[in-house]
Amino acid sequence: LGLALYASSLCVVSGAAFLYHDYCIIGAGPSGLQAAYFLQQAGRDYVVFERSHAPGSFFALYPRHRKLISINKRYTGKSNAEFNLRHDWNSLLSHDRRLLFRRYSRDFFPDADAMVRYLEDFASLLKLRVQYNTAIVHVTLERDEQAWNGHYFLLTDQDRQNYKCSSLLVATGTWVPNVVNFPGSEYVEGYETVSINPEDFAGQTVLILGRGNSAFETAENILGVTNFIHMVSRSRVRLSWATHYVGDLRAINNGLLDTYQLKSLDGLLEGNLEDLAIIKDKKGKLHITLRFYLENRNISAGIESITLPQDELDNFATRAPYDRVIRCLGWKFDFSIYNRSLRVMPGKGNKKKYPQIKPSYESRGTRGLFVLGTASHSVDFRKSAGGFIHGFRYTTRAVHRLLENRHHGVPWPSTVYPITQLTNSIIKRVNEASGLYQMFSVLADIILLRENATAFEYLEEYPVGVLAELEMQTGRKAPNGLFVIIMEYGRNFSGADKDVFYYNRAVGEAQHAWQSNFLHPVIYYYKRLPTEREMRLRPPDWPLPRPDAIHHIVEDFLTDWTAPNAHILPLRRFLENCLGTDLRNFFAESCFLFAFTRQKLPPFCQQGYVRMQGLVGSEGLRRHAVEAGLLEDYTLTDFSGDRPPDSHEGSQDQLLRDHAIPVRPLQHLVNAKDE
Repeated sequence: LGLALYASSLCVVSGAAFLYHDYCIIGAGPSGLQAAYFLQQAGRDYVVFERSHAPGSFFALYPRHRKLISINKRYTGKSNAEFNLRHDWNSLLSHDRRLLFRRYSRDFFPDADAMVRYLEDFASLLKLRVQYNTAIVHVTLERDEQAWNGHYFLLTDQDRQNYKCSSLLVATGTWVPNVVNFPGSEYVEGYETVSINPEDFAGQTVLILGRGNSAFETAENILGVTNFIHMVSRSRVRLSWATHYVGDLRAINNGLLDTYQLKSLDGLLEGNLEDLAIIKDKKGKLHITLRFYLENRNISAGIESITLPQDELDNFATRAPYDRVIRCLGWKFDFSIYNRSLRVMPGKGNKKKYPQIKPSYESRGTRGLFVLGTASHSVDFRKSAGGFIHGFRYTTRAVHRLLENRHHGVPWPSTVYPITQLTNSIIKRVNEASGLYQMFSVLADIILLRENATAFEYLEEYPVGVLAELEMQTGRKAPNGLFVIIMEYGRNFSGADKDVFYYNRAVGEAQHAWQSNFLHPVIYYYKRLPTEREMRLRPPDWPLPRPDAIHHIVEDFLTDWTAPNAHILPLRRFLENCLGTDLRNFFAESCFLFAFTRQKLPPFCQQGYVRMQGLVGSEGLRRHAVEAGLLEDYTLTDFSGDRPPDSHEGSQDQLLRDHAIPVRPLQHLVNAKDE
């Protein structure tokens, strides 16, 4: 039987044997393991290829100085697991409560070795199917009309073993160092190999190429032992608290900014690195010059024969020679293993380090090839957290749900509620949901309205970039309009040149909610599903096209959107205006009155009171309603006058106070009248 099963897993193509799986995942980093978890939970046929002997090999080396910049907030004052994930930037999603990162480190900024241990446990405890020591060196296509996507993916490893799969999930991250070639670049040390022992830099003068966290991390490590450190990059420094992008410079690494601005020799410069040139003198010192000074000159002829910038400008900023030059320019995606038939192409501009993908995370060149994790960051580069664990754990789940619908006919998970629960459902999600919170402006909750707005269907964390394709991608229908719930920062609040600490930066009044600066919920209402053309022509910096109506829930200092007057009441009235209905909750007495005084009952009375559902009355509840002005206080009726105690008002008061006597529904009253 075992031989038969093994033989059935082999496909013979042109004489070569291929091991077949429905899903192949390249890379056992965080996103690869996250995808494997969802596929395993769904019972799918998959395999993960990992070139190293253990998962998370990137974290075994990086960051070089071993301190992660992803926060590990162990205490929030709340026990809600979904809410706590908002402030846990390292855990992957799973059902196993043992696999929360706070059990692996007590540090707010954990050591990278803790991440290595965590990923090893994640793979082993969940029994994920990872094939280690398998480096995929070539990927190509085989056309086949019978395949899911019209072709199969053919993979070859370092031992020339071949594999065949219907869908390919690329989770390799970005690990190829960015290198700038210029005259003298052979004297530059790379971040990936430079010493991390501060004593190796004692008394030296250092130039660092780069302006990101790896550059500042390197500078922070040697700040106290060097003569001075200069840092040069083509762009100005971008602080994460100003841009609200976690990939920009974090406070934990910005010591060099202090020593620069407080006049302690260190400094930052801006310039195009490709215009530089480095010349080494006889003493081993490195001199910085410009490329055009070297045109038609022989560098090997010696520094004495070469014109340096300080020869013409005696206060040239980098005229002092350096002992070492370190390259810290980040990483890029490895395009080398993909055959041209897959058309895996780099992005444009500042996204060229990532492959081109759609907002659905599917390759623009090849159907069925999805990019996960850090390499998928082109969708939200410099906007949201899709390049980091606390972001791509949710986008990976979204990709899995898209695949489940496409290949297995499993619609996007949803829950149907009566329309009376619309306000509560939104308030609950904006106060708890971690995916909306971390992947702001990228993932959204979708509310699909049923006919006559009597009920709604709730879909969680759908990629807004493919909103026009919602019916095809999810298997759900949206014929009666929809709400889109998303989290956003203020339009003009984020940027490298923004002062985010200015006076009166916060908005506190509901009528000015649209001017909120900090992260806050925004609800878009569409009478119909937006088209692809409308998505393409949406206003700049808008995540969605112009809606039929829009509502901002005012920002909150505690990120707690439960204030009755500031948050809930304006939201409810917005929803009522969109739907043309009354979404308030009523006591049975009010529904009883409406039954005789209105042509149409509010939904709460229709779906509750008329069906003999709702809150059971009591004296304490009645008294609270009276004090709140929701009911009249019939106990103040004076029975000492001419009116007898068995009058109509007295009987009504007795009925209201005696909760043991049930109120008969409207249809029973009609029958009694007929009788």
